[in-house]
Amino acid sequence: MEGNEPDPRFTLANERTFLTWLSTSLALCAGGVAMAALPENLFVPWVRTLLAVVLVALAAFAALLAYPRWRQVQRALRRAEPLPPPRLAPIFGYGVALVALLALVLIVVSA
Repeated sequence: MEGNEPDPRFTLANERTFLTWLSTSLALCAGGVAMAALPENLFVPWVRTLLAVVLVALAAFAALLAYPRWRQVQRALRRAEPLPPPRLAPIFGYGVALVALLALVLIVVSA
């Protein structure tokens, strides 16, 4: 990469953020697989399937965008430029909110 070597603390913080996105992706994927593996008679099937799909889609999205985000931040650090805006934050904020609402529907409908 072009530019100057940034302070190692910033590079390591960027790396930790990248790894956190990957671990978040794994957790979301595990949640989606677990939801899909529930017995069919436990919850309303279409809501359970939709919840599983949303979780796995968020997982794939997090994994796919983690490395490009790491590179953008690293490039900005090397060039002493402002950091790029966190485009993933609203997607995951709204995505997790959607998952919570779907889970709430599952709980209410099955009660």
